[in-house]
Amino acid sequence: MKITRKPKMLIAGGLLAVGCSDPAAELAGTRPNILIAIADDQSYPFAGAYGCNWIHTPAFDRVAAEGILFTNCYTPNAKSAPSRACLLTGRYSWQLEEAGNHIGYWPENSYPTFCETLSQNGYYTAFTGKGWAPGNPRTIHGKPRRLTGIPYQQQRLVPPTSSISKIDYAANFEQFLRQKPEGSPWVFWFGCHEPHRAYEYQSGVNKGGKSLADIDRIPPFWPDNDTVRHDLLDHAYEIEYFDSHLGRILDMLEASGELDNTIVVVTADNGMPFPRCKGLEYEYSNHLPLAVMWPAGIRHAGREESAYVSLIDWAPTFLRLAGVDAVANGMDPAGCELTDLLADAPCHDRSSILLGQERHDYGRPRNQGYPIRSIIEEGYLYIHNFKPELWPAGNPETGYLNTDGSPTKTTILEGRRRGEESPWWQLSFGKHPAEELYCLTTDRACMHNLAGEAAHAERMARMREKLFAQLRATGDPRVCGDGDIFDTYPFFQPTSLDFYERYMRGEATSEQTDWVNPSDYESAPLD
Repeated sequence: MKITRKPKMLIAGGLLAVGCSDPAAELAGTRPNILIAIADDQSYPFAGAYGCNWIHTPAFDRVAAEGILFTNCYTPNAKSAPSRACLLTGRYSWQLEEAGNHIGYWPENSYPTFCETLSQNGYYTAFTGKGWAPGNPRTIHGKPRRLTGIPYQQQRLVPPTSSISKIDYAANFEQFLRQKPEGSPWVFWFGCHEPHRAYEYQSGVNKGGKSLADIDRIPPFWPDNDTVRHDLLDHAYEIEYFDSHLGRILDMLEASGELDNTIVVVTADNGMPFPRCKGLEYEYSNHLPLAVMWPAGIRHAGREESAYVSLIDWAPTFLRLAGVDAVANGMDPAGCELTDLLADAPCHDRSSILLGQERHDYGRPRNQGYPIRSIIEEGYLYIHNFKPELWPAGNPETGYLNTDGSPTKTTILEGRRRGEESPWWQLSFGKHPAEELYCLTTDRACMHNLAGEAAHAERMARMREKLFAQLRATGDPRVCGDGDIFDTYPFFQPTSLDFYERYMRGEATSEQTDWVNPSDYESAPLD
């Protein structure tokens, strides 16, 4: 399969530091198997290993205890399709043309994924559940591209709630283990559909045995009431469901004798599907759980790692460990490979990390995106909103569609409709200033914008300059003169494209369930 290589756009952080020994050479000599387990919409620190005592994740905790628990892992883009594209290619979403948007198309004959590349270099690659989605991967030679390998979706079960997927992820992995070629190294992508919405309301209490009092604190950008607490417990129940399948998969690997030389990566694609989280660019949006184990390869297992790492770092890591030359195989990852951290011999510059987004879901005139670029450095988050005149979560008249429908969202919107004066609506759905600066060590919820304070002016100027320099170095169209090109790329679901125009002509209403999740407008659950 021939895939065109796009222009090289690397940054210095992706190279080994001068004088640094090759950490990959210090790891296990045989080509490792790769298991990557991805929760759909889970924020840091919602796992037991991070001290969250109302979400029980024994499988994640095992991976962390027998490997490395990362405390500063981020996705560059907090939405499913562009985040997964970043992970698969090792590139920022602004380096991926159409694939940098949500619900779009993969660029024709370009940007090979690590799964495709490894499959051409002796690996058997497969997936179950959600691969790269939502979007259209297009075709090569008349066949759909297998961006995450061969699908294993046949095994089904009766799910514990009405909203959980019927796919039996662990049983599909068992089938994969039986059918994979003997002696061949492999990649398996476990893309769980959970804890993506919708949820069965009150399932956390009714089926998970949880209590509203279990939650020790509610993020300060939501009201603390029973509806929100139920919503969080329902979310927790589905995180635990993901973890249960991960546990079954680990047991199968151990029983097969293949666990020792399998690198197991457990993370998520983006943050939790709640207001002011997924789809924006704050801590709860982009900060992800990450635990990694590899009994035959990781040195000094059982440790915690606080270095900044990005989802784009995994593609070059996997290729390096497999002995595959990325550039020779049509890939130019911008990510900084993690072999040094696996070998407990840090030698890369990880003093900062970049985030950014363009167009996510529908809901603005001409379906414009909301362009943001950010940098995290020394515990501070600097955000540059390129078009602060736009609504970050989508326009009010179209239902703020870049925030998933939920009881929490409904509660905030209904309070607004009743005329209640509270900060909740502004924090979740209001417009943002052009620049934002937050101290994450003291204000993880990003409630206190320091951008206008003289005491932080020097830091903000320094972070702004570094951000834009790295964006130029990575060829970002948003700072290289062609940023609005992201708004010209088609949606994969074109029937939605004219919704805003039809609304303005009076031919559509904001409460059509075609366009707005019904839970945003229903009368219950409410206090």
